[in-house]
Amino acid sequence: MFMKICGLQKTTLLDFPGHVAATVFLGGCGLRCPFCHNSDLISMDAPALMEPEELLSFLKKRRSVLDGVCITGGEPTLFPEDLERLLDSIKSLGLLTKLDTNGFRPDVLRRLCAAGLIDYAAMDIKAGRSNYPSACGVPSLSIEPAEESARLLMEGSVDYEFRTTAVKGIHSLSDFVDIRSWIGGCRRYFLQNFQDSGRVAQPGFQPFLPSELKTFLDAVRETIPQAQIRGTDLDPRDF
Repeated sequence: MFMKICGLQKTTLLDFPGHVAATVFLGGCGLRCPFCHNSDLISMDAPALMEPEELLSFLKKRRSVLDGVCITGGEPTLFPEDLERLLDSIKSLGLLTKLDTNGFRPDVLRRLCAAGLIDYAAMDIKAGRSNYPSACGVPSLSIEPAEESARLLMEGSVDYEFRTTAVKGIHSLSDFVDIRSWIGGCRRYFLQNFQDSGRVAQPGFQPFLPSELKTFLDAVRETIPQAQIRGTDLDPRDF
C-alpha cells in the first residue's frame, strides 16, 4: 500500500483553527462509516490527483501565503512511512502541520508526535463506545486503538481537538453521555451536525434539530465545559 494524494483544497480558513492552510486529502480508509461525507476517498483504489513532489512544489510557492497544511482523508495513518516523509517535508518548508485521524493507528500517532511532526491533531470520536462498531460500519470493530489514541493526545504535549459528527439515525443522547465519561476534561471538543455533502456513503441520513443538538451539548458540557457546536449557520448564542 502506498499513499495517494487524491485531493487538494488550496486555501482554507476552517480546517486548521487560527491559521490559513491548505488541505490535502489522502485516499483509503479502514472504516466504513455509513455517514462518511468523503465516500469517494474510502477505497484504496481512489485515483491520485498528484504526486508528493508536485504537492511540495505547490506548497513551496505558497508558503508566503499559508501558515500550515492539514492532512486528512480517508485515513492518513494507514501510510506511516509515506506520511512521515510528507510531514517532514512540509515542516522543512517552515509550515505548520495538522493531522486528521480516526485514531485507529495509535502506534503511528505516537511516533509522529514524538518526532515533532504534528503541530495539531484532530481526532474523530465516532460515537459512544458501545455504538462505535455500528457508527464505523464495522460490526467486529475493537475500539481499543481509538481509546489508546485519545489517551495519548490527552496526556501528551501536542495540541489537539476531539470532534463528533451527530447524525440522526446513528446517534442518541446515550452516545454523548458516554463520550463525556470517556474524554471528560479534554482540551477541546466540537459537536458537528451532519450535512449531506452529496458524496455520503449511504444516502438518506438527516441532521438533528437545534434543540436536539443543544441537549447533546449540555450533556457533554458536564465534563467538557468548553465544548462547542461547530459548522452550523445557527447563532452560537443559541448554545
